[in-house]
Amino acid sequence: MTKEVIIEKINDFLIDEFEVESDDISPEANLKNTLELDSLDFVDLVVAVESNFSVKLVGEDFVYVKTLQDFYNLIERKLS
Repeated sequence: MTKEVIIEKINDFLIDEFEVESDDISPEANLKNTLELDSLDFVDLVVAVESNFSVKLVGEDFVYVKTLQDFYNLIERKLS
């Protein structure tokens, strides 16, 4: 899966499942603040990622994930 496909899938479910405005989605966007994701949303996000990408995520995976770009990179690493 290419990085572009990963980004597109993540952005699509952020828009569809989390009702994030497409204008708010950028690589620099802070997941917690800009996208207004709370702790319950993060759980939902993990479930969505696991089902869409067939990868397993744990809490430690998110230690250094601050921006959407960090998140894209995490998923890309998990898939490789």
